Amino acid sequence: MKAAIVGAGAIGTFIGTLLARSGHEVAALARGRTAVALAAHGFRFQQGGEHLTAPVRVAEDAGKLGPQELVVIAVKGPSLGEVASRVGPLLGPATMVLTAMNGVPWWFFQGLGGPHDGAAVRAVDPDGSIARAIPGRAVIGCVVHATCAVLEPGLVRHGFGRELIIGEPGGAMSSRGERLAAALTKAGFAVTVSARIQADIWYKLWGNMTMNPMSALTGATCDRILDDPLLDRFTLAIMAEAAAIGERIGCPIRQSGEERNAVTRKLGAFKTSMLQDVEAGKPLEIDVLLTAVSEIGGRVGVPTPSTDALLGLTRLFASGRGLYRPS
Repeated sequence: MKAAIVGAGAIGTFIGTLLARSGHEVAALARGRTAVALAAHGFRFQQGGEHLTAPVRVAEDAGKLGPQELVVIAVKGPSLGEVASRVGPLLGPATMVLTAMNGVPWWFFQGLGGPHDGAAVRAVDPDGSIARAIPGRAVIGCVVHATCAVLEPGLVRHGFGRELIIGEPGGAMSSRGERLAAALTKAGFAVTVSARIQADIWYKLWGNMTMNPMSALTGATCDRILDDPLLDRFTLAIMAEAAAIGERIGCPIRQSGEERNAVTRKLGAFKTSMLQDVEAGKPLEIDVLLTAVSEIGGRVGVPTPSTDALLGLTRLFASGRGLYRPS
């Protein structure tokens, strides 16, 4: 398979390294120090005691790579609009676009069914430019359950997990989805094909839409947040709102907030990706994690006062540090 990684950060390098090592022809659309490092060394990926490398063709201009069979978009939400404007030359009539991203994607209501089927998520794609740049027919959704960290440009360390949940937005299994699942499995990922990928996206969002912003605001690891009874209660109120929205849109959550937080507690004292972004001075993924939830709540008639409170606090915090600009 001819594949391109758009966003050769932690997750993009993880996916790109394993695909390249399993025999696929992998390229990366990258800029700056990351492009220089990849051109000099290829993919570099640490897992356990191993140091893995893999070849990669690097370009700053998508036109130099041409149409691909697979495009993996692994950028963070604030970068998506700019990235979408550049990926056109990678997309042919049969290209699969795997969206390995956090939060609510722009295509979330595509194929979801019900009264809101096909609706836009304005918090993520306010003017529709992302949807115009990346055809809905190309999209295959992806939820990543893995932790990886960038040690330096072009060098990534794996923490734990290698699960990828993939699925067509419309739910039906396709021959291209089967082919992609087989390729990812052969590359070493634990792949699950979902008949309702939006539900898997909503479930992951439900678990990280509280910890990420709260850790960014407080600078605290997740164990300390959950050990504070006031913050624990606040997280449960937000999760209850998101669960109620999930019921309205056909993405029910069959777990209590207390049960989900107990899983998070078992992970110990760790820094969320949003806290790491604060420390690194990078833009925060506020709109895909919180603004979109508030928007969808309004669409389906579920009040979101607790979500909105966290959204307001996080947005003001990030704006004052130059880490947030509305989509």
